[in-house]
Amino acid sequence: MSVKRVTHKALEKLQSKAQKTLQRSLDQHVKLAVTGFSGSGKTAFITALVKHLTTQANSQNLPFFDVIREQRLIACKQVPQKALDIPTFDYTTASAHLMQTPPSWPPSTERINTLTLALKFQSRSGLRQHIANDHTLHLELIDYPGEWLMDLPLLNMTYEQWSRAQLDILSTPGYDTYCAAFLSALNQFDASVAINMAELDELSALYQSTLIQLKTHTKVAQLQPGRMLIPGDLAGAPIIQFFPLLTHGQYHDESQYKQLENRFEAYKKQVIMPFYKDHFCAFDRQLVLVDILGALNDGPATLAQTKLALKETVGMFQHGKSGLLQRLFKPKIDKVLFAVNKCDAVALPEQDNLTRLLHELLCEQENELKFSGVTVDTMTISSVKSCQSKQVNESGKTLHCVYGRPLSEPEYITYLPPEPPEHVLSASQWPQEGFNFLSFYPLPAHQGQLEHIRLDHTLQFLIGDKLT
Repeated sequence: MSVKRVTHKALEKLQSKAQKTLQRSLDQHVKLAVTGFSGSGKTAFITALVKHLTTQANSQNLPFFDVIREQRLIACKQVPQKALDIPTFDYTTASAHLMQTPPSWPPSTERINTLTLALKFQSRSGLRQHIANDHTLHLELIDYPGEWLMDLPLLNMTYEQWSRAQLDILSTPGYDTYCAAFLSALNQFDASVAINMAELDELSALYQSTLIQLKTHTKVAQLQPGRMLIPGDLAGAPIIQFFPLLTHGQYHDESQYKQLENRFEAYKKQVIMPFYKDHFCAFDRQLVLVDILGALNDGPATLAQTKLALKETVGMFQHGKSGLLQRLFKPKIDKVLFAVNKCDAVALPEQDNLTRLLHELLCEQENELKFSGVTVDTMTISSVKSCQSKQVNESGKTLHCVYGRPLSEPEYITYLPPEPPEHVLSASQWPQEGFNFLSFYPLPAHQGQLEHIRLDHTLQFLIGDKLT
């Protein structure tokens, strides 16, 4: 009888899984999904969360986070992660961007990163306070490119379904400037003939260029495949070199159409599925960051596509009420917070409009989640403040403005932002001049301290019950 040898790496993985299972059973480990499309502010949020919990954890800064307001948080620090095959989130570099003079936003994520925080606290309720003087909660965070997140819905689609959906987006009025060259070349493409690798590569490159143009100049979320935008180690690999194509009858196995379909299916199986199974099937709590202002700037089509993208993506996560056995062996997300990020770019009296608008965009998903036993909330936040509210008197009238340094300007300005709608507008209701919300650099850190809006509310909702 042969004896199977367990490699050192496999043993470490088993030990890590066993330790997480034990911590989950004691409610000492929470895996938080910080979800958001490209540009939603995931990296800045994680950086701010670490900064506030490790060096700014006081009741003046985080008054609505119960464990801090009640002075029960002993300390918080970053600890070695259990997933040794995933790079560590570069908190030092990301925080340096926010703390430097002048400050700047951390660079966008181009790979998967992870980070674990240990929060040591005192308990004042339940049996736990009688077991030990202090307890430790391990909060595990994963950062990843938002472009890769948008690939998850492909798992539920055929190549034909995906092609139809993508071509609908590329044909949307307003995007024609960026898509015209690809759509024109696609009209000349014969998918029924034998495989021509040079032609496939040429059209794939043109499609990739189209996606890059859309990412640069719009806020369209559904840019797929995501690895065309951030390929990582797949740069130049045929598995990401495919593009949407409408069907016209039957195609033989050696046709160009079948080659594209095979690449699409291989991408799902070899790229998306491992990413999904390894990183998206064992979360406990979820934060969904939404860039509503960017979608409003783009227009009604992008706002509608943002709604659809959120529906499809949120639906890929495992949600539901988790009992003890479920937390041990098949954890589900039992709390979801939807948050409009960068809300301080809007005048203070109108920030509630963003909450109501997001609630309307997500009312169907919120209802489904609540029916499954999930606790859901919606709010506006700024994990890192970039503007200050400022009132200006003009001709006897008080104007609610914001003060900050726009990304397109060298100096600080006082700006009167447009008023965001509190519900989804139809195309006919859309302002003729559209919306023009500015993006700002982060505010300078005063005496090494970052400012936020409702980060304490966010933490209380997501993990407050684990720190009682």
